[in-house]
Amino acid sequence: MSVFDWVSGRVFKFVHGNNLVYNTCWEDPRLDRVALAIKPADNVLVITSAGCNALDYALCAPNHVYAVDMNPRQNALLDLKIAGIKSLEFEDFFRLFGYGFHPDARRLYQRRMRERLPAWSQTYWDRWIKFFDNKTRPFYFRGTSGAFARMIKIYTDRVIRVRPHIDAILEAKTLAEQREIYEKHLRERFWSRPMRFAMNRDTTLSMVGVPKAQRKQVETQYQGGVVKFVQDAVEAVFCKLPLSDNYFWRVYMKGEYSRGCCPEYLKAENFDLLKRGLVERVSTHTDSVQGFLDKHTGQISRYVLLDHMDWLSDKFFPLLELEWQGILARAAPGTRIIWRSGGLRTDFIERVNVTTGGRQRPLPELLTFHRDLAAELHEKDRVHTYGSFYIADLAA
Repeated sequence: MSVFDWVSGRVFKFVHGNNLVYNTCWEDPRLDRVALAIKPADNVLVITSAGCNALDYALCAPNHVYAVDMNPRQNALLDLKIAGIKSLEFEDFFRLFGYGFHPDARRLYQRRMRERLPAWSQTYWDRWIKFFDNKTRPFYFRGTSGAFARMIKIYTDRVIRVRPHIDAILEAKTLAEQREIYEKHLRERFWSRPMRFAMNRDTTLSMVGVPKAQRKQVETQYQGGVVKFVQDAVEAVFCKLPLSDNYFWRVYMKGEYSRGCCPEYLKAENFDLLKRGLVERVSTHTDSVQGFLDKHTGQISRYVLLDHMDWLSDKFFPLLELEWQGILARAAPGTRIIWRSGGLRTDFIERVNVTTGGRQRPLPELLTFHRDLAAELHEKDRVHTYGSFYIADLAA
């Protein structure tokens, strides 16, 4: 291992081992709903991240959603949202998780939400509920990904001074209008030499959850490397996809959602559905995917693995194989699995071997891919920062 790899690994471990990393999910659940085709009998396993998508899947009324994450802070965030759904009125809930700021955040937490939290989450939010009580630095500028978003806001507002154009493009009525604003006012000024330099640094990428293994995939598979990949992704979002309902980018450019542009769980009618019982179908579990599956006694029919396999595809490859063995052991008939990747291909899947029926077999022999559907959905991805998207059914 080179010195640079060692330093990169240490930085990533520090960022992800000691912080709330994701304050919002960075995967488009509108695509996931189509890909997963969730039915009432389904049990869903999703890596928690910020919990937004676990709540989105719950709105499809499956049997249960298991939100699993090794970082207890991510589960604490979902626990707080669940407690808020159960104990708050919609207006207070939206102020907290829509605007990321509530003047009475501490009081609401102490009097209404705290008692509904598991012990670890209570301890965490006893200290960090202050994330929600600062209007000038709301929740969506907190955590490591939020700190990155705040840095970008400082850059756009104070360094290159394009805030009026950012606001204008978010309110644009047509793609043609979006494209004109981007090409005329944003492209050249945003992609300055310092910005290109920053986007090519492992420290920067660690803040938004990109490990060294994932960066290597992009560098080797995408012509122009990481910086060109990010630039092309941003241009696709601003010029080829409507921003009117793109809450992913809005929240990081503004520090808040709007009433008309926000995740499904933040819409009043869906908040009511969750409050009336659907939220009871969501549970949090601090563990690895494999660790959870080893302890779990029931079957899981829907798996949402995010881009997490990229993280294991290099020096943690044996853990990736063990995870797939766990998936195989707990898979229900008709199981479907979705995942994303920073790379254009997940070639590492070809190397995974699992034991089934008393013999070892290559994993791809057990998977039926829905490549056309995945490609169609990937083009519509509002996040648009992943290189590829996969939908696969697992043979019984």
